[in-house]
Amino acid sequence: MSDYVLELRNATKRYGGVSAVEDVSIGLRRGEVHALLGENGAGKSTLTKIMAGVVRPSSGSLYVEGQLVEPRTPHEALQMGVAMVFQETSLVPTMTVAQNLFLGHEKVFNRLRRINIAAQQFLQSLNFDVDPVQTASQLGAAKKQMVEIARAVLLNAKVIIFDEPTATLTPEEKKHFFDLVGTLKKRGVGVVFISHALEEALAVSDWITILRDGKHVVTDQTVKFDRASIVKAMVGRDLSQTLYGQRKKQTRRAGRRVLSVQDLRMSSMVKSTSFSVFAGQITGVFGLVGAGRTETFKIVAGLLKRDFFHGGEVFLHDRPVRYLVPAPAVRDGIAYVTEDRKVEGFFETMSIGRNIYMGVLARFGKGRVLTKLSEERELGKSWVSNLAVRAVSAGMRVIELSGGNQQKVVIAKSLAQEPQIIIFDEPTRGVDVGAISEIHEIINRLADARKAVVVISSYLPEIMTVSDRILVCRQGRVVEEFAANEATEDLIMYAAVH
Repeated sequence: MSDYVLELRNATKRYGGVSAVEDVSIGLRRGEVHALLGENGAGKSTLTKIMAGVVRPSSGSLYVEGQLVEPRTPHEALQMGVAMVFQETSLVPTMTVAQNLFLGHEKVFNRLRRINIAAQQFLQSLNFDVDPVQTASQLGAAKKQMVEIARAVLLNAKVIIFDEPTATLTPEEKKHFFDLVGTLKKRGVGVVFISHALEEALAVSDWITILRDGKHVVTDQTVKFDRASIVKAMVGRDLSQTLYGQRKKQTRRAGRRVLSVQDLRMSSMVKSTSFSVFAGQITGVFGLVGAGRTETFKIVAGLLKRDFFHGGEVFLHDRPVRYLVPAPAVRDGIAYVTEDRKVEGFFETMSIGRNIYMGVLARFGKGRVLTKLSEERELGKSWVSNLAVRAVSAGMRVIELSGGNQQKVVIAKSLAQEPQIIIFDEPTRGVDVGAISEIHEIINRLADARKAVVVISSYLPEIMTVSDRILVCRQGRVVEEFAANEATEDLIMYAAVH
């Protein structure tokens, strides 16, 4: 019997003559966690989709337990023992959690009460706090991911491929997930782990394979890597000084106060919070999950409504405003870059240029219905160049781009509106290290141009790196403010927790 539970030999996948993956080989042993790392567009997803039967290779061979296999669909791959938990969930929205768990594996005579009980017991055994009778459409991103993970484990797969499994999970949920990975290892399950969180890859994996531009760079035991060596192998250069550095030594001086929020309230999520935002500065907003960070700034941008009575006040350039929808906020110069780019950030079947042009049209509300194709093409071409979007042309569909380049398109769509206040919500979530550096550069350029910039992030090193001043949220309100050159991670975390 082969030493490998899964082995991919000399895999190549071409799209229109362009290689997404070229001559890559990788082996996975039983009870081993193998991290697959690389920038967005490096070929990680293509490689794992070949393993999971989603994509058929142009050339190369796939072996499961030493047997040559050619899965044509994910269902065939699953029958061979290979399951994949995708970054984008594949749950049926109108079905309950329990029904999604057992979908395709139901008994002939099935009782809903029986599968609800079975699902509840199984989810509890994994320490996943998910209600089995809720429909998938009612779940948040984190709980959808939990159901996807649970479904893969339930099917007793020999190989489970996780594509960014922790991107939406809280620290506690991440701990449960890593405990689960440890349990899978003990059962002899082989795990392929894709993550942009390099610390997680170093902590959980036994082996690491790094790809760059669709080609294999290195495979070795995890103990032989550190963060700096991984980053250098991924991008081909040293980013240690430009990615997540230490506390800032110098900060930008505050310009004019452009936004003032006083006693803002919204249900139980935002509780009498007050703060200000200034031109020419990056205001970092940190807090744990549920601290009300996103909800607060969605109210400012007109995406959520504050309480009608005693909801507080928002002042833009000392003028009171109350936005019920985003359009007037956009016209007044407020741009919000969403944390969930795939759901709220772009139209996936539209081109890059059309997506960016839609951002411009948002300024006009209902006053402009005619579009100019020449204006759309020029705008797309200009922003592709300005933000270094890696694409064949501005006519390329956004869904065909890597995650980091999709994020740049979402940013371009907002910046094309010529805003004075730009709110970035988790701007580098699910983005590779090379694109992180580029997005941080964009954010810094905006502050240098005297724009008021807000960066909401749950990743403390990012807050420390980009911010000039830091607001800390806890239980629906801003509880502390720090100058970035005086703050420490301990002080910020203490304020967020106590």
